[in-house]
Amino acid sequence: MSKVYKLHKGLSIPLQGEAERIIHQISLPKTVAVKPTDFVGLVPKLLVKEGDSVLAGDALFVDKNNQDVQFTSPVSGVVRTILRGERRKLLHVEIEAQSEIVYKQFEVPNSQAEREAIVALLLQSGVWPFIKQRPFNCIAKPTDVPKAIHVSAFDTAPLAPDYPFVISENKELFQKGLQILTKLTPGLLHLNILEESRTLHPFDDCCGEIQKNYFSGLHPAGNVGVQIHHIDPINKGDVVWTINPQDVLIIARLFEKGIYDARKIIALTGNIHKPLYVKSIIGASVSDCFEEQLLEKQRIISGNVLTGTDVGYKGFLGFYDSQITIIPEGNKPEFMGWIAPGFDKFSFSRTFFSWLQFGKKYTIDTNLHGGERAFVFTGVYEKVLPMDIYPMQLLKAILVNDIDKMEQLGIYEVVEEDFALCEFVCPSKIEIQSIIRNGLDVIQKEFS
Repeated sequence: MSKVYKLHKGLSIPLQGEAERIIHQISLPKTVAVKPTDFVGLVPKLLVKEGDSVLAGDALFVDKNNQDVQFTSPVSGVVRTILRGERRKLLHVEIEAQSEIVYKQFEVPNSQAEREAIVALLLQSGVWPFIKQRPFNCIAKPTDVPKAIHVSAFDTAPLAPDYPFVISENKELFQKGLQILTKLTPGLLHLNILEESRTLHPFDDCCGEIQKNYFSGLHPAGNVGVQIHHIDPINKGDVVWTINPQDVLIIARLFEKGIYDARKIIALTGNIHKPLYVKSIIGASVSDCFEEQLLEKQRIISGNVLTGTDVGYKGFLGFYDSQITIIPEGNKPEFMGWIAPGFDKFSFSRTFFSWLQFGKKYTIDTNLHGGERAFVFTGVYEKVLPMDIYPMQLLKAILVNDIDKMEQLGIYEVVEEDFALCEFVCPSKIEIQSIIRNGLDVIQKEFS
């Protein structure tokens, strides 16, 4: 039986540049890259060298700690660059793509296949890394059996892609992907849907062994971690898996055609002339996604402004990202910054008079408006975090490395993105997401 969850805390940042609901056809990217840095805790073992030819679905590297988990090429072509950083850390494997993708063919088990056969195909094809595990937000362990799987069918982050629109042309394929996922858990597969659009939702006719839940509220209502917290909180020892809606389609295409088809619809958003959706591919070069010339002094983010990564014009789309956001760099001083009335500046604390302009959209740059300050109790985090935890106390426990306190205060329920709004409104300018990640790493290392 479906249930409605109404969340009363949060903040939706009103940014200009939402993608128009038009899917624009562009050429396949000339180059793509698979980045080990996109995966939490991954120690990669390289399988290819520069100059090697690969098909879409050929393995590029594996996880040293679990060599069954492969990371495969999303296109066919030639390995052009293997980029390493400090201490020879592998940063990315770049492939020069052919004009037409040639796929490696995988043997697909029949519709009555057992869980082991499904997991084996997901591992061989490189599709397994799309399934993430809570706690820790890392790639799921194939040997684990999760108590549930959650799919958040909407995203409330700033300028996030409209998943009902993106998936609307592939409803049957999406349903097939969900049915495959139900075989990976003895528990429920939860499909979490936006309450405000339930009558128009392409996911609403999904049936079978699928539990539909409806959410309403401001960001972070679309975060799967927040949804899990309200549906069935994670305790110590629990394992829950999550997956993005577009990645469900990739799984479905694998079992339908026997190929790793890594195409995605990407939202190009923010401070550009015409924000829209484009059909591209995982790891695509950012420059190949844009037909227009971007302005100088812009920050190009793979993902959203709260949790995304600054990749630059010559960078590549992140493995889990379905959005590229462009915002101005905040690299110049503002005349009378705090004294001006600020009708064109968004402020959560009503510092500026802009709060009188209800419904206004803003162009927000990267300026921090100050440096790091004393980390004191203000009560502001609780206003934007719709979870029954004490955020400040949890952060303090992480900073002093108190594992017992972290566990008591809910470290297993959260990941970085759940605290992104806390970082945005933080009067102390603390990098809160980094603190949460450090805490999760400590806990994972302690019990691994």
